[in-house]
Amino acid sequence: MFTGIVTEIGAIANVRRDGGGATIEVEAPATAKDLAIGDSVAVDGVCLTAVHVGEDRFTVEAVEETLARSTLGAKESGEAVDLERPVSAVGRFDGHLVQGHVDAAGEVVAVAPEGQSRRVRVTLPTHLGSYIVEKGSIAMDGVSLTITSVAAPEATEPWFEVVLIPHTLESTVLGGRGPGDQVNIEVDVMAKYLERWMEVRG
Repeated sequence: MFTGIVTEIGAIANVRRDGGGATIEVEAPATAKDLAIGDSVAVDGVCLTAVHVGEDRFTVEAVEETLARSTLGAKESGEAVDLERPVSAVGRFDGHLVQGHVDAAGEVVAVAPEGQSRRVRVTLPTHLGSYIVEKGSIAMDGVSLTITSVAAPEATEPWFEVVLIPHTLESTVLGGRGPGDQVNIEVDVMAKYLERWMEVRG
């Protein structure tokens, strides 16, 4: 499990595509320092397994499903990515419960300054609209954020807004996102469990 608190901004060093999947090498000295083969690491919010670890970089493998649901399939060498290691069982739990299981990619459609912060609007696939709620939590490119506004239930295209504080803008890849950019979205897992429970209960 993750918390959506990014610990390092890494850089894609190499992407090797093989069939429907890909092997991705990430340059990240701080993350690689304490990483071992078989460990989990979130890359832009996607939980992956380290298959090779070097002095200042690590390698992960992504299957076709992961590439299809997330932005990882479009990554190229040199691109920055948010990184987070799983939360320790004895550590502090900041942010919110993040699985690293990206639901889909959303699109940034508007960015507006709000003091020294930025208000960002993101559209997302219709099937995810019911999982977002004002003042609820959402993970965007692996960053735990609080939803400040949502589209009306009858809207044909669901959207939500978040406000990024200066620290988030400086410490995550979200500071470089603008209109037209794709971002990984993971909705609150508790909403999905509640929906499934109601379906089963009939």
